[in-house]
Amino acid sequence: MKPTEIKIAYIGGGSRHWARDLLADLALSTRLTGRVDLYDIDRTAAEKNVAVAAAMFNRPEARTRFSVRAVRRLSEALRGADFVVVSIEPGPTTLRYADLEIPARHGIVQPVGDTTGPGGIARALRAIPIFSELGRQIAEHCPRAWTINYTNPMTLCTAALHAAAPRIKAFGCCHEVFHTQQHIAGLAGQWFDAPRPPRRQIEIELNGINHFTWVSAAAWQGRDLMPHLRKLSADPAFFRSRAHAARANKRAQRWFESFGLIAFDLLHRFGALGAAGDRHLCEFVPWYALDEAELHRWGVILTPYSWRLGRVRQADQGVAYYAGKPLAPTDEEGAALIEALAGNAPLDTNVNLPNRGQAPDLPLGHVVETYAHFQRDRASPRLARPLPAGASALVRRVIDVQQLTLRAALERDVELAFQALLLDPLVHLSVDESWTMFKAMLHYLKPHLPGWRLPPGK
Repeated sequence: MKPTEIKIAYIGGGSRHWARDLLADLALSTRLTGRVDLYDIDRTAAEKNVAVAAAMFNRPEARTRFSVRAVRRLSEALRGADFVVVSIEPGPTTLRYADLEIPARHGIVQPVGDTTGPGGIARALRAIPIFSELGRQIAEHCPRAWTINYTNPMTLCTAALHAAAPRIKAFGCCHEVFHTQQHIAGLAGQWFDAPRPPRRQIEIELNGINHFTWVSAAAWQGRDLMPHLRKLSADPAFFRSRAHAARANKRAQRWFESFGLIAFDLLHRFGALGAAGDRHLCEFVPWYALDEAELHRWGVILTPYSWRLGRVRQADQGVAYYAGKPLAPTDEEGAALIEALAGNAPLDTNVNLPNRGQAPDLPLGHVVETYAHFQRDRASPRLARPLPAGASALVRRVIDVQQLTLRAALERDVELAFQALLLDPLVHLSVDESWTMFKAMLHYLKPHLPGWRLPPGK
């Protein structure tokens, strides 16, 4: 079959992770060919990825060819694009000081701080205007293109695209659910004395919002897995303290380890399994994140701001790494989604889209995470069952915060933003201390909040 020729505009084309994973999977595709335009405000990083792409497409394992170039203007990347992929950092990594360190001074701990809590709100306030402008640019230069967003906060960045361009064909992709499937797959292999199945064989029912998604049904080869999952979640021995392991992980700088205790405790108490890593889940439910000691009890550790800075400053192996490494498919689905939307093999996967009724217990129009069926030029959300009452109430509370945050960012309204902060589950402070913290965060971010009238003082 002759491969389909397409143009991809990659916004954030200097990315060391998402862009390179997509390029690797494209190199292994037999169904696609064409051009990738990389646009990044850091042009040097984009040019480095042009060289990385050349190393990939020159590997003997590569099965197709793409012309990859770095472009100077966003409009140049978007013009004529069939697909737009976005993975950006909304401002330099130093801004994570406002997201993480200032709240930490007030006793608010956040392992990630990019989706919810004070950190998620602050990140959203600077990201939403960027995505609003991007939505307008897409509507002008490539209105028929499909847009795939990888940027956090996933829900609000995707919502900003739709708010700016109501006819845009945009959705958000996140791999947290993949990890949940992998975890369940490992358990299924143990329960049925079988080799660990591929995660895609684990069929799940999914509902919620990004990083606060829930599994209410799971099966493998016709076997209902929920009774086994509930039995595990009812075993007190499963929930023994992981504080010792957490402290060991902290010493070894294994920041991303997750034992799944919080995901299973949500199943035990609310009737549905958390479908994200515990580092994300704990930020939506305050009783897991009271302080660092409580996080350690659940096996979760904080990823330090200093480490985040150091990672950005690490030398990039770039071309040398990919020139000597055999190409292998990643577990991401960007290339498969593009193949499906281009009219090749259809795909069913989790996706973040405005709620058209696929999440029947959650507000219409809000971006939710469920399954969808992808085929030529169409993404059709699959109807999910309503979440159990308690889980649904927890999600709706966060949705209220997200909707206020979206309005605040679009209107550049400090009072609305502060209302969102006060309503956030992680904010356990007095109103005066909350205001002191919030003002400090805003003033730290001031150069990246153009058009805002900030309160006086710091």
